[in-house]
Amino acid sequence: MFDQLARRVERAVGSMWAFFVACFVVLIWAATGPLFSWSDTWQLVINTGTTIVTFLMVFLIQATQSRDTIAIHAKLDELIRVGEARNELILAEEASQEDLERMRAEIQQEAR
Repeated sequence: MFDQLARRVERAVGSMWAFFVACFVVLIWAATGPLFSWSDTWQLVINTGTTIVTFLMVFLIQATQSRDTIAIHAKLDELIRVGEARNELILAEEASQEDLERMRAEIQQEAR
């Protein structure tokens, strides 16, 4: 259920309409500045709102990106499995930094 919600929110907030709504909110907030005498409370409203939205979006973006990464790895693993590539690359995301650098150097050497 969370994955479906995260995907829907991701698509919605990634749209041009979400950008326009955000710009509209900022313009309304800025336009009300003189009405509230540019007070600390007036500034606190936008700061609190953006902080809350940012905090929640970090988790949402991480969840959707993790899902995308898993899907991409599954697709690449299947291509490696059925193709001519070395099967040791299937678990490359689990390898150490040194092993990844070694594999990359080997692949570059073979490409030359």
